Amino acid sequence: MYRYYPRASNTYTALKESNIMQAHANLFHVGDQDFESKVLKSDLPVIVDFWATWCGPCRAIAPVYEKLSDEYQGKLRFAKLDTDQNEITPSRFGIQAIPTLMIFKDGKQVGRMVGANPTRLKSDIDRILAQNS
Repeated sequence: MYRYYPRASNTYTALKESNIMQAHANLFHVGDQDFESKVLKSDLPVIVDFWATWCGPCRAIAPVYEKLSDEYQGKLRFAKLDTDQNEITPSRFGIQAIPTLMIFKDGKQVGRMVGANPTRLKSDIDRILAQNS
């Protein structure tokens, strides 16, 4: 887990990230401008990965997050928000360390996971969704 410090992004990593998004239909980028429409007003619950290209733990959890996006198709939408490119939303939700994963349902935060724990991610998601169904 790293403390959140805004920094310029890496172009190569951004291109690689774009290719990953195309491979997973239930995975999308979100930013300050469209957070409300894509996350808070979503008809399905949405999990948001607050991350940055320079964050090693963020990169470590990414393959699991991407795989789960396919598994939860139709039940939970998966979003990624680059904290370097979008500073308003992380500040609004008190993001102090990344990776932080937050689940939103009906416009409200219903769960928060801080740090990268790929082995517990699915069980944490299932627990939060069950508590809020």
